[in-house]
Amino acid sequence: MSDKSIIYVLSNEAMPGLVKIGKTTQHSVDSRISQLYTTGVPYPFKCEYAVEVMDCHLVEKSLHIAFRNNRVNPNREFFDIHADQVIAILKLLDCGGKDVTDEFEAEIENNTDKIDLKSAEIAASKRPNMNFHEMGINVGDELTFIDDTAQKVRVINSKKVIYADEEMSLTMATRKVKGLNDKHPIRPAPYWLFNGERLDYIYESTYEF
Repeated sequence: MSDKSIIYVLSNEAMPGLVKIGKTTQHSVDSRISQLYTTGVPYPFKCEYAVEVMDCHLVEKSLHIAFRNNRVNPNREFFDIHADQVIAILKLLDCGGKDVTDEFEAEIENNTDKIDLKSAEIAASKRPNMNFHEMGINVGDELTFIDDTAQKVRVINSKKVIYADEEMSLTMATRKVKGLNDKHPIRPAPYWLFNGERLDYIYESTYEF
C-alpha cells in the first residue's frame, strides 16, 4: 500500500448483516486492525473493500451521512446494510484511488493469531456449502462476474462450473478472474450475479441467515 488515506468496509461472522465503515492511513493500518480485533469480537474481521482516497475524513463523513438511517449505534461505525451498497457508492464517488482490498485483508491475516483464524474457519464451516440446485440455479445457467459482465461461468452441477472451458469450483473461477493464486482465501458468492441478483443474497435467502 502507498502511504495514503484509506476507506475500508468490513464484515464479521459474529455480526451477520452488519458492516463497518471506517478510515485509516497506510502507516496506521496495523494499529487500527489491532484496535478492531479485541476480546469483545470472537472472529476476525474480513475486508470487503478498501480503497485509497484523497481525503478519508470527507469520504467517511459522506458515507456516514448517506447511511445514517442504517446506523445501529450513533457512537459506532456499524451499519445494517450489505457491503455492496457501500462499495457501489464509493465507486460512484469515483475517488480515483487504488483498490487495496487484498492488501488490507492480508494485513488483517498477518495481525490475527492462528488460533483466531481457526475459529473463523470453524464458524464458516458451520454454514451450509453453497449448492446451486438448492439456490434455484440449474445446470446450464450462467453466472456473471459483478465487475466485468463479459466474464461468465456456466453451471454444470450443484457444485461445479465451467470457466474458460475448464471444470472447476466457483471459488477457483473467482480466483482466476481476479488473478489470484490458488491458495488465496476468497468467498466467491459476492462476486457473481444470477439473473441480476448477487449470489450471496440468494445464499442468505435460501439458507435463511
